[in-house]
Amino acid sequence: MNMVDARDRGGPRQPLLTVEGLRKYFPLRNALGTVSAHVQAVDDISFTVAKGETLGVVGESGCGKSTTARLLMHLIERDAGSLLLDGDPVGSGGVSVRDLRRQVQMVFQDSYASLNPRHTAVAEIAFGLRVIGHRRAEAEAQARQTLRLVGLDPDQFAGRYPHEMSGGQRQRVNIARGLALNPRLLILDEAVSALDKSVQAQVLNLIEELKQRLNLTYLFISHDLNVVHYVSDRVLVMYLGKIVEIGPVDEIWRNAAHPYTRALFSSRLSMNPADRVVAPPLTGDPPSPVNPPSGCRFRTRCALAEPICAAVEPSLLAAGADAAHAAACHAVQAGSGHSLAGGMTHAA
Repeated sequence: MNMVDARDRGGPRQPLLTVEGLRKYFPLRNALGTVSAHVQAVDDISFTVAKGETLGVVGESGCGKSTTARLLMHLIERDAGSLLLDGDPVGSGGVSVRDLRRQVQMVFQDSYASLNPRHTAVAEIAFGLRVIGHRRAEAEAQARQTLRLVGLDPDQFAGRYPHEMSGGQRQRVNIARGLALNPRLLILDEAVSALDKSVQAQVLNLIEELKQRLNLTYLFISHDLNVVHYVSDRVLVMYLGKIVEIGPVDEIWRNAAHPYTRALFSSRLSMNPADRVVAPPLTGDPPSPVNPPSGCRFRTRCALAEPICAAVEPSLLAAGADAAHAAACHAVQAGSGHSLAGGMTHAA
């Protein structure tokens, strides 16, 4: 049974993480060193992560998923926007970045590159504990317990270096390093995408087990829709730095509202060899984030695009009977001016 976290300030109804107006533009400099343009990596996104849930984040490469994760961890500085951790502002006299990182940890995609090649597994896990003031013996003892928690025998693995472990074992060490500080929120950025399917299943099962045992909340970033469907309670879909759809996972799988989300689903390969994809669900390359299209950023690849899509940027509004399901598409918002507004039938 999950225990009530003593750090829970606002109760179960208050989101653990609230993101408002998050934005990050990366400057591009010319040969003279002056800024000539900006890459609009994340552009004014807002969402919440409820306590105890897994929020899946999906979208093709370059849509801003990993940049969002790094902004949440303060690994890069945001240009605009605010973060609330259990109702308290992050920075500006509220929750410090140091305290944020004690409650929010991140597991990266590359299990080898994210580990120090000169650290043993136990030293890598104990490092964060040493930073916050634990003595070496105490930190290493706790690190060994955390190794056991993620399914690695400390007698066998505590002294191993990254090159002496498999990809799945290294990722378990990465997860253990994230858990060592007893966080409330774990951000998993493509944490299983580099693993083969059998190992991937083992790590996913471990992630689910740890969530229940430790009362964790997850932000799970992945391009694999099947994995996201398996682990997530809600799904957030990004395209070119914007949120285009968000809602309960089963609702979106049954009744995807945004054309981009439906294109993502159509790109999945069937388990039936006779069921072949004969036409690409999307044509053309994503537009440049340096100079994105006006209005809806997906309109240049969308079969439903009309003049209103170029003239007005769609807001993220309710997309059906479920108020928790929202999409940024004129075609599904009554009164938007799109010819299909209010009368479109969705199909996943």
